[in-house]
Amino acid sequence: MNMIPIAKPQLEEAEIEAVNNVLRSGIIAEGPRVAEFEQEFADYTGTEYAVAVNSGTAALHAALLAHGIGKGDEVITSSFSFIATANSILFTGAKPVFADIRADTFNLAPQLIEEKITASTKAIMPVHLYGHPADMEAMRDIAEDNDLILIEDACQAHGAIYNGKKVGSFGTGAFSFYPTKNMTTSEGGIITTNSKEIADRARMIRAHGSRQRYLHEMLGYNLRMTDISAAIGMVQLKRLPSYIKARQRNAKLLTDKLQGIEGIECPAVRNGCQHVFHQYTIRTRNRDQLSDYLKEKGIGSGIYYPIPIHKQPYYKELGYKDNLLVTEKASREVLSLPVHPAVTENDINTITNAIKLWSDEKC
Repeated sequence: MNMIPIAKPQLEEAEIEAVNNVLRSGIIAEGPRVAEFEQEFADYTGTEYAVAVNSGTAALHAALLAHGIGKGDEVITSSFSFIATANSILFTGAKPVFADIRADTFNLAPQLIEEKITASTKAIMPVHLYGHPADMEAMRDIAEDNDLILIEDACQAHGAIYNGKKVGSFGTGAFSFYPTKNMTTSEGGIITTNSKEIADRARMIRAHGSRQRYLHEMLGYNLRMTDISAAIGMVQLKRLPSYIKARQRNAKLLTDKLQGIEGIECPAVRNGCQHVFHQYTIRTRNRDQLSDYLKEKGIGSGIYYPIPIHKQPYYKELGYKDNLLVTEKASREVLSLPVHPAVTENDINTITNAIKLWSDEKC
C-alpha cells in the first residue's frame, strides 16, 4: 500500500543544478548566494532587510537578541506551537509568558495579551500557526500602546498575507526553511526587518559577534547559512507562489468534501487573510481514533501539537502552571491532513472518502 504522506519536499532538477553550481564554484559556506537570497527574500516579503541563518530556531533566537532581549525580560507568546518558539526566548535568558489562543485560527487572542503585560514585558511574539496570519493590526496596536517589540514567528507562514501585507513585515519576522515547510533550503531560516540597526546586529550575532574578520564587538554564535542552502532557497522562492496556489487549491477541495461530515470541523480563514496552508488542520473529538484509522488506510496525518509547551516536562520543571483552556482543548482535537503540492485530486478523494466512512462507522 502506498502511503499518502503528510509532507513531501518538492525538489527537482533545478535545485540539483543550483547546488552543483555552488560546489563547482568552491564557495560552499556563506558567500554571494546567501547575500542574493537575502535580497530576494526581503523583496518578496516587502521588507528592507533579510538576514539568513541556519535554522528557524536560530532566526527566532537571533531576532530576540538583536532587539536586546535578555535576562529579566518577559516575552508574551503562544503555548500552542513547536517548542522552538518558547525555547528561543529561554536561550536569551528571558521568560516566555503564555497567553491563550483563538479557537478558530489557533493564533494568539489579542484581547488576552494585555492582561499578561507586566513591567518586565519586553516583546510580543505571535505565531502565524499553520500558515494563517495572526491578528497583526491588533498585535501592532498593543505593542505600540505599551512600547513593546513585535517579533513574528512566521516559521510556518511564508507568503501569508494580512490585510494586504505579507507576514514578517509588521515587526521583525523569523522564518524557517525546514524541509516540510512551504519552501525549503534543506535546513535554514531568515530574519526580516525594516531596521538597519536590527539587521546589522543580527548579522553580527550569526557570525561570532563580528562584522569584520577577527574583530568581535559582541557575543555571537555560528548561525550562518551556507551558499549551498541559499542556492536551493533561490530556486524554491521562485516556485513559492505556485506552491501556495497548489496548497490553497487542495485546501479548498478538502473543505468542499469534508464540510457537513459529522464530528469534523474544517479550518477557518478570516476575512482579509491569505492562509498559505502549511498545514490543513481539522478538529475532531475523536482525533486519535481518526488518525489510527487513516494510517490503516494508507493516509498520513500529523498532530501539531499534542502537548502544549506549558505542559511539556521541562516547562513543568520550570514551574509553569498555566491554565490555557482553548490551547489545551485544541491540543486534544487537532489533526492535520495532507495538503502539500504533491497531493492529487485522487488523493483528496481517498482522504475524504475515508473520513466519511470513519464518521459513518463511528455514528
